[in-house]
Amino acid sequence: MKLKSVILAGIAALGLAGTVSAAPVKVGVAAEPYPPFTSPDASGKWSGWEVDLMNAICTDQKLDCVITPVAWDGIIPALTSGQIDMIMSSMSITAKRAKVVDFSDKYYVTPAAIAVAKDATFGMTPEDLTGKVIGVQVSTTNEAYAQKFFGKTSTIKQYQTQDQVNQDLAAGRIDADVADQFTLDAFVTSKDGKACCKMLGALPYDNETLGTGIGAAFRKSDTALREKFNKGLADVRASGDYDKITKKYFSFDIYGG
Repeated sequence: MKLKSVILAGIAALGLAGTVSAAPVKVGVAAEPYPPFTSPDASGKWSGWEVDLMNAICTDQKLDCVITPVAWDGIIPALTSGQIDMIMSSMSITAKRAKVVDFSDKYYVTPAAIAVAKDATFGMTPEDLTGKVIGVQVSTTNEAYAQKFFGKTSTIKQYQTQDQVNQDLAAGRIDADVADQFTLDAFVTSKDGKACCKMLGALPYDNETLGTGIGAAFRKSDTALREKFNKGLADVRASGDYDKITKKYFSFDIYGG
Protein backbone atom coordinates (compact mmCIF):
# COMPACT_ATOMS: atom_id res chain seq x y z
CA MET A 1 0.00 0.00 0.00
CA LYS A 2 2.84 2.36 0.79
CA LEU A 3 4.38 1.87 -2.68
CA LYS A 4 1.01 2.40 -4.33
CA SER A 5 0.52 5.63 -2.39
CA VAL A 6 3.93 6.87 -3.49
CA ILE A 7 3.13 6.09 -7.13
CA LEU A 8 -0.26 7.82 -6.94
CA ALA A 9 1.34 10.86 -5.26
CA GLY A 10 3.93 10.99 -8.03
CA ILE A 11 1.29 10.87 -10.74
CA ALA A 12 -0.66 13.66 -9.00
CA ALA A 13 2.47 15.77 -8.75
CA LEU A 14 3.15 15.32 -12.46
CA GLY A 15 -0.39 16.32 -13.27
CA LEU A 16 -0.05 19.47 -11.16
CA ALA A 17 3.27 20.33 -12.78
CA GLY A 18 1.60 20.14 -16.18
CA THR A 19 -0.59 23.13 -15.34
CA VAL A 20 2.43 25.45 -15.25
CA SER A 21 4.90 26.22 -18.04
CA ALA A 22 7.56 23.49 -17.72
CA ALA A 23 10.39 25.80 -18.73
CA PRO A 24 10.88 29.50 -19.42
CA VAL A 25 9.83 30.65 -22.88
CA LYS A 26 12.77 32.59 -24.32
CA VAL A 27 11.33 35.55 -26.20
CA GLY A 28 13.79 36.98 -28.69
CA VAL A 29 13.94 40.75 -29.15
CA ALA A 30 16.41 42.84 -31.13
CA ALA A 31 19.33 43.64 -28.84
CA GLU A 32 19.25 47.39 -29.53
CA PRO A 33 16.67 49.91 -28.26
CA TYR A 34 13.58 50.18 -30.48
CA PRO A 35 11.37 52.74 -28.73
CA PRO A 36 8.53 52.88 -28.01
CA PHE A 37 8.29 49.10 -28.48
CA THR A 38 11.32 47.62 -26.70
CA SER A 39 14.08 49.41 -24.79
CA PRO A 40 16.50 48.29 -22.05
CA ASP A 41 17.52 50.53 -19.16
CA ALA A 42 21.02 50.72 -17.67
CA SER A 43 20.37 47.60 -15.58
CA GLY A 44 19.19 45.58 -18.58
CA LYS A 45 15.50 45.68 -17.67
CA TRP A 46 13.30 45.92 -20.77
CA SER A 47 10.20 48.07 -21.16
CA GLY A 48 7.94 49.39 -23.92
CA TRP A 49 4.62 48.72 -25.62
CA GLU A 50 5.69 45.33 -26.98
CA VAL A 51 7.10 44.26 -23.61
CA ASP A 52 3.85 45.19 -21.85
CA LEU A 53 1.81 43.31 -24.46
CA MET A 54 4.09 40.26 -24.17
CA ASN A 55 3.71 40.25 -20.39
CA ALA A 56 -0.08 40.47 -20.67
CA ILE A 57 -0.26 37.59 -23.16
CA CYS A 58 2.14 35.40 -21.18
CA THR A 59 0.25 36.07 -17.94
CA ASP A 60 -3.04 35.17 -19.62
CA GLN A 61 -1.58 31.89 -20.90
CA LYS A 62 0.44 31.14 -17.72
CA LEU A 63 3.72 31.17 -19.62
CA ASP A 64 7.03 32.04 -17.95
CA CYS A 65 8.34 34.42 -20.63
CA VAL A 66 11.93 35.70 -20.45
CA ILE A 67 13.24 38.41 -22.78
CA THR A 68 16.35 37.26 -24.63
CA PRO A 69 18.19 39.95 -26.65
CA VAL A 70 19.59 38.83 -30.02
CA ALA A 71 21.25 40.76 -32.87
CA TRP A 72 18.49 41.57 -35.35
CA ASP A 73 20.20 40.14 -38.42
CA GLY A 74 20.63 36.79 -36.62
CA ILE A 75 17.27 36.60 -34.85
CA ILE A 76 15.57 34.10 -37.20
CA PRO A 77 18.57 31.71 -37.15
CA ALA A 78 18.51 31.99 -33.33
CA LEU A 79 14.88 30.85 -33.41
CA THR A 80 15.30 27.99 -35.86
CA SER A 81 18.40 26.70 -34.01
CA GLY A 82 16.59 26.64 -30.65
CA GLN A 83 18.45 29.47 -28.91
CA ILE A 84 15.12 31.26 -28.44
CA ASP A 85 11.53 29.98 -28.52
CA MET A 86 9.74 32.85 -30.21
CA ILE A 87 10.40 36.28 -31.69
CA MET A 88 8.37 39.27 -30.53
CA SER A 89 10.30 42.19 -31.94
CA SER A 90 8.16 44.21 -34.39
CA MET A 91 8.72 41.61 -37.12
CA SER A 92 6.61 42.08 -40.24
CA ILE A 93 4.68 39.07 -41.50
CA THR A 94 6.01 38.51 -45.03
CA ALA A 95 5.75 35.65 -47.50
CA LYS A 96 9.55 35.31 -47.59
CA ARG A 97 9.87 34.90 -43.81
CA ALA A 98 6.83 32.60 -43.68
CA LYS A 99 8.80 30.04 -45.69
CA VAL A 100 11.14 29.67 -42.68
CA VAL A 101 8.97 30.44 -39.62
CA ASP A 102 5.29 30.44 -38.68
CA PHE A 103 3.64 33.67 -37.56
CA SER A 104 1.01 34.47 -34.99
CA ASP A 105 -1.99 36.60 -35.80
CA LYS A 106 -0.93 40.20 -36.34
CA TYR A 107 -0.81 42.40 -33.25
CA TYR A 108 -0.23 45.77 -34.94
CA VAL A 109 0.33 47.35 -38.34
CA THR A 110 2.78 50.10 -39.23
CA PRO A 111 3.54 51.75 -42.58
CA ALA A 112 7.01 52.83 -43.63
CA ALA A 113 7.74 56.53 -43.22
CA ILE A 114 10.53 58.91 -44.02
CA ALA A 115 12.38 61.43 -41.85
CA VAL A 116 14.78 64.15 -42.98
CA ALA A 117 16.76 67.05 -41.54
CA LYS A 118 14.65 69.88 -40.13
CA ASP A 119 15.79 72.31 -42.84
CA ALA A 120 15.36 69.89 -45.77
CA THR A 121 13.24 71.29 -48.59
CA PHE A 122 12.79 68.18 -50.75
CA GLY A 123 9.80 65.83 -50.74
CA MET A 124 9.38 62.08 -50.40
CA THR A 125 8.87 60.78 -53.94
CA PRO A 126 11.57 58.82 -55.81
CA GLU A 127 12.08 61.91 -57.97
CA ASP A 128 12.53 64.13 -54.90
CA LEU A 129 15.12 61.73 -53.48
CA THR A 130 17.14 61.22 -56.67
CA GLY A 131 20.85 61.37 -55.79
CA LYS A 132 20.17 61.39 -52.05
CA VAL A 133 21.59 58.96 -49.45
CA ILE A 134 18.87 57.05 -47.60
CA GLY A 135 19.68 55.21 -44.38
CA VAL A 136 17.93 51.95 -43.41
CA GLN A 137 18.36 49.19 -40.83
CA VAL A 138 19.72 46.05 -42.49
CA SER A 139 17.49 42.97 -42.95
CA THR A 140 14.27 44.90 -42.35
CA THR A 141 11.15 45.34 -44.44
CA ASN A 142 12.01 49.04 -44.60
CA GLU A 143 15.30 48.20 -46.29
CA ALA A 144 13.37 46.10 -48.83
CA TYR A 145 10.92 48.97 -49.33
CA ALA A 146 13.69 51.53 -49.85
CA GLN A 147 15.52 49.26 -52.31
CA LYS A 148 12.33 48.64 -54.29
CA PHE A 149 11.12 52.23 -54.57
CA PHE A 150 14.26 54.36 -54.20
CA GLY A 151 17.17 52.05 -55.00
CA LYS A 152 17.39 52.89 -58.71
CA THR A 153 17.90 56.61 -58.18
CA SER A 154 19.19 56.94 -54.59
CA THR A 155 22.03 55.42 -52.56
CA ILE A 156 20.71 53.03 -49.88
CA LYS A 157 23.04 52.92 -46.87
CA GLN A 158 22.64 49.99 -44.47
CA TYR A 159 23.09 50.09 -40.70
CA GLN A 160 23.03 47.38 -38.05
CA THR A 161 20.59 49.26 -35.82
CA GLN A 162 17.85 51.86 -36.27
CA ASP A 163 19.52 54.01 -33.63
CA GLN A 164 22.60 54.27 -35.88
CA VAL A 165 20.41 55.42 -38.79
CA ASN A 166 18.83 58.09 -36.60
CA GLN A 167 22.22 59.27 -35.33
CA ASP A 168 23.61 59.66 -38.85
CA LEU A 169 20.51 61.58 -39.96
CA ALA A 170 20.95 63.91 -36.97
CA ALA A 171 24.65 64.34 -37.84
CA GLY A 172 23.92 65.12 -41.49
CA ARG A 173 25.72 62.06 -42.84
CA ILE A 174 22.62 60.86 -44.69
CA ASP A 175 19.78 62.77 -46.33
CA ALA A 176 16.83 60.63 -45.29
CA ASP A 177 15.82 57.84 -42.93
CA VAL A 178 13.25 55.21 -43.91
CA ALA A 179 11.78 53.21 -40.99
CA ASP A 180 8.52 52.22 -39.32
CA GLN A 181 6.27 55.24 -38.86
CA PHE A 182 5.74 54.70 -35.12
CA THR A 183 9.49 54.30 -34.51
CA LEU A 184 10.32 57.43 -36.49
CA ASP A 185 7.59 59.35 -34.67
CA ALA A 186 9.19 58.39 -31.33
CA PHE A 187 12.55 59.65 -32.64
CA VAL A 188 11.46 63.00 -34.12
CA THR A 189 9.42 63.85 -31.01
CA SER A 190 12.29 63.01 -28.64
CA LYS A 191 14.57 65.76 -27.31
CA ASP A 192 17.41 64.95 -29.72
CA GLY A 193 15.15 64.21 -32.68
CA LYS A 194 13.12 67.40 -32.23
CA ALA A 195 16.28 69.49 -32.46
CA CYS A 196 17.47 68.07 -35.77
CA CYS A 197 14.83 66.31 -37.75
CA LYS A 198 11.27 66.09 -38.99
CA MET A 199 9.07 63.38 -40.44
CA LEU A 200 7.73 63.97 -43.93
CA GLY A 201 5.01 61.37 -43.45
CA ALA A 202 3.99 57.79 -44.15
CA LEU A 203 4.94 56.26 -47.50
CA PRO A 204 2.37 54.46 -49.69
CA TYR A 205 1.81 50.98 -48.24
CA ASP A 206 3.29 48.03 -50.15
CA ASN A 207 2.21 44.51 -49.13
CA GLU A 208 5.05 42.82 -50.99
CA THR A 209 7.81 44.43 -48.92
CA LEU A 210 5.99 45.45 -45.72
CA GLY A 211 3.83 42.34 -45.32
CA THR A 212 0.41 42.05 -43.70
CA GLY A 213 1.18 43.36 -40.21
CA ILE A 214 3.45 42.65 -37.26
CA GLY A 215 3.39 39.21 -35.65
CA ALA A 216 5.31 36.91 -33.32
CA ALA A 217 7.41 34.24 -35.05
CA PHE A 218 7.72 30.57 -34.06
CA ARG A 219 9.48 27.45 -35.26
CA LYS A 220 7.20 25.58 -37.66
CA SER A 221 7.17 22.65 -35.23
CA ASP A 222 5.93 24.78 -32.31
CA THR A 223 2.24 24.94 -33.21
CA ALA A 224 1.12 24.59 -29.57
CA LEU A 225 3.09 27.66 -28.46
CA ARG A 226 1.84 29.67 -31.44
CA GLU A 227 -1.76 28.70 -30.64
CA LYS A 228 -1.27 29.73 -26.99
CA PHE A 229 0.06 33.10 -28.12
CA ASN A 230 -2.91 33.64 -30.46
CA LYS A 231 -5.35 32.70 -27.69
CA GLY A 232 -3.60 35.08 -25.28
CA LEU A 233 -3.65 37.89 -27.84
CA ALA A 234 -7.38 37.35 -28.46
CA ASP A 235 -8.05 37.36 -24.70
CA VAL A 236 -6.05 40.53 -24.12
CA ARG A 237 -7.86 42.33 -26.94
CA ALA A 238 -11.27 41.14 -25.74
CA SER A 239 -10.60 42.19 -22.13
CA GLY A 240 -9.63 45.73 -23.11
CA ASP A 241 -6.07 45.31 -21.80
CA TYR A 242 -4.65 45.76 -25.33
CA ASP A 243 -6.26 49.22 -25.55
CA LYS A 244 -5.12 50.14 -22.04
CA ILE A 245 -1.51 49.23 -22.90
CA THR A 246 -1.68 51.09 -26.21
CA LYS A 247 -2.96 54.29 -24.60
CA LYS A 248 0.18 54.41 -22.44
CA TYR A 249 2.32 54.85 -25.55
CA PHE A 250 0.14 56.10 -28.44
CA SER A 251 -2.70 58.55 -28.91
CA PHE A 252 -4.09 56.56 -31.85
CA ASP A 253 -5.03 53.00 -32.81
CA ILE A 254 -2.08 50.91 -33.98
CA TYR A 255 -3.92 47.61 -34.48
CA GLY A 256 -5.28 48.63 -37.87
CA GLY A 257 -8.32 47.38 -39.76
